[in-house]
Amino acid sequence: MYYNDNTIIFLDGSWLKAAEATTDLFAQTLHYGNGVFEGIRSYKTEDGVRIFKAKEHYERLLMSAELMHIKVDYTVEQLIQLTEDLLAKNNLEDAYIRPLIYLGANMSLQPVDEVHVMITAWEWGRYLGSDLLNLMTSSYQRPNPKSCHIEAKVVGHYTNSILATTEAKSKGFDEALLLDQFGFVAEGPGANFFYEKAGVIYTPAPGYILNGITRQTVFELAKEMGLELKEAQIKIEDVYGADGAFFTGTAAEIAGIGSLDGKSFTKPWKETLGYELSLAYKRRVSQNEFRDFALV
Repeated sequence: MYYNDNTIIFLDGSWLKAAEATTDLFAQTLHYGNGVFEGIRSYKTEDGVRIFKAKEHYERLLMSAELMHIKVDYTVEQLIQLTEDLLAKNNLEDAYIRPLIYLGANMSLQPVDEVHVMITAWEWGRYLGSDLLNLMTSSYQRPNPKSCHIEAKVVGHYTNSILATTEAKSKGFDEALLLDQFGFVAEGPGANFFYEKAGVIYTPAPGYILNGITRQTVFELAKEMGLELKEAQIKIEDVYGADGAFFTGTAAEIAGIGSLDGKSFTKPWKETLGYELSLAYKRRVSQNEFRDFALV
């Protein structure tokens, strides 16, 4: 699914076939989850293939690495150029791009000097699909921000997401919605959460969430469209009876939600502000809005 015999990846300064790449079985990332990554998309537009918000993604990647005491010798500009080259070498247009920074062999719980940088890409549809999602409130909480760097996109953090998604699917739901330790709404597994009520869009305030780049794009679009959007501490009861809701994320883009814990939202999806934002987002990523793109 992610590569074939002809797929080329970038790894530690070289271009090689994905099927021929190897890694150390004693890598600290493999054993302890200390590594960082990004999810980025490129889109075919009327002006060629463009990478959406490449600068913002790679800035966050390097920030995540710094927070995890990982030394990276690449600049944002170099990583963008490598990504452009990667897409060209693989003849990809609409693609999902995965940069990963992982560590070498080390069984201690200390920073590792051996750092590897990989970038790969593949064709990948919307992660959560196109149908409205049926959510359940997860029994798992988002990690306490005093226990780790919530704002960093760390490999090991996603065990929390795997548990929440697996629980939801095992109970017949499409996806989960996680709360924080105080019972306030936080986010989905790998996606930020928004809901709409009485013409106002609400989203959880930073603290227990990863402030996603798609989330930030929704803020930009809402401002341009004159929509009222508020960050708040949200109780799960506040979401019940809302007009609509949606997830955001690079892989998911903007994904409409149909119900939470078996309670449907009051408006048809296509009559919600979330749907309007999804159309605006699609225009933003597929047309020539140069400020948000790296040109390939």
